[in-house]
Amino acid sequence: MRDIALVSFAQAPSVRREQIHNEVEILMPVVAEAVRRCGIDRRDIGFTCSGSSDYLAGLPFSFVTALDGVGAWPPIEESHVEMDGAWALYEAFVRLQHGDVDSALVFGFGKSSVGPLREVLSLQLDPYYVAPLWPDSISLAALQARALLDSGEYGEADFAAVAVRSRRDAKSNPNAQLSGDFAVAELLESDYIASPLRRHDCAPISDGACAAILASGDLARQLCERPAWIRGIDHRIDTINIGDRNLCDSASAKLASEKSGAAADKIEMAELCAPFTHQELILRRAMGLGDEVRINPSGGALAANPVMASGLIRIVELAARIQSGEIDRGLAHATQGPCLQQNLVCVLEGE
Repeated sequence: MRDIALVSFAQAPSVRREQIHNEVEILMPVVAEAVRRCGIDRRDIGFTCSGSSDYLAGLPFSFVTALDGVGAWPPIEESHVEMDGAWALYEAFVRLQHGDVDSALVFGFGKSSVGPLREVLSLQLDPYYVAPLWPDSISLAALQARALLDSGEYGEADFAAVAVRSRRDAKSNPNAQLSGDFAVAELLESDYIASPLRRHDCAPISDGACAAILASGDLARQLCERPAWIRGIDHRIDTINIGDRNLCDSASAKLASEKSGAAADKIEMAELCAPFTHQELILRRAMGLGDEVRINPSGGALAANPVMASGLIRIVELAARIQSGEIDRGLAHATQGPCLQQNLVCVLEGE
């Protein structure tokens, strides 16, 4: 296996509604900044992979338009995943293992504000038995939260405590959409939007983008003083049949964590892509992350959630902490699908 690292990255500040710029215009400066920071010539990048969804834009092959912002001439080797940008990073990691290219550009982007996101995400459901019922994403998450409450392990105050910590930590994140100081009791006085979930339990609707440069071996060391090395990466999926899953647990997240080698050494920090407060609790337990592990110092998806970029942002946020020397080893997580159906875990280390 070749050593692969994140050497550079950038993201757009997440906003509730970007009214002036389209997806390509949001993406262009982000890609340019990621390339500029590592000093590589864009024409020397060996592979490009993007993550986005045509359903968000409401246009077929909308990702092709994004290539205009990346620069596709002279011709480039390019791929796309209809997934979060974290899965684009996974494909780029595998591509770099082939050995014929040494660098890759990955990015994820989305404007969640242009359509009814709760209904759009329902298109990920089983097309025969569940999707025709049109359960929206928040209602499905509420079913999962209710199952967790009924288990007796957590209460609504535990959910609110996650939101309080996330928004407090997000105050130091210039790219966060939501931040501030709140009290658990204050949040519990708010109304339900889908019982037992309140507004603070749900990630905000966000527009944004994220990009990263990957490089192998000696090139990574040339481009970056302290690369964030990918020591393990894995993704797993639970059945699409929600009724066949234990919604209080995440078998796929647990397996992805194990296969990525997270338990091989100490995890100092974890960036978990949990769009709902109760899902962070499920993920922490599934991955065996104890109280000694700092969770989501960026504020996580509860502070900013540009769909199709939020998972990649978790990896980038962790990589930034490693490059700065704040930590030596951490875990980043991405998810997609209803009730934590698909999960990707990436373990990063500094030298």
